[in-house]
Amino acid sequence: MTRPEPQLPGTDPTPVVDLTQPFTEKDLYALRAAVTAHAHAAGASPGSVDSLLIAVGELASNAVRHGGGTGTLRLWVSDGRLLCQVSDHGPGFTDPQLSGRDPIPPTAPGGRGLWIVRQICPHVSIDSDDTGTVVTIAVPA
Repeated sequence: MTRPEPQLPGTDPTPVVDLTQPFTEKDLYALRAAVTAHAHAAGASPGSVDSLLIAVGELASNAVRHGGGTGTLRLWVSDGRLLCQVSDHGPGFTDPQLSGRDPIPPTAPGGRGLWIVRQICPHVSIDSDDTGTVVTIAVPA
């Protein structure tokens, strides 16, 4: 999926990409390890690294489960923030701006991933159509 960069408020329109990594289900551990290493190298606080890892885990799992079994992660630093983008080639969301906004009942068997991401990331942008989904998040570096 090739789309223009989503612009979160205050982000540099020409970011330097520090990490680009395609993944499948078997790559999720390595993906988290790479994100951890790059986030620490960028000087992120332990809390930001923890938030980023939780969000990346949710987004990457969603890409594998709902987005065709594969995805691509990009991670970069811009304006004192770590930005991370996870994209897939799944069927997309009907209304991406509302996805993950409402809490899921405790008895539901799943469906909390985007809600969790929205709770721990100060900035979340979702671009989705029938060719796939791109979720961009930002946490303080």
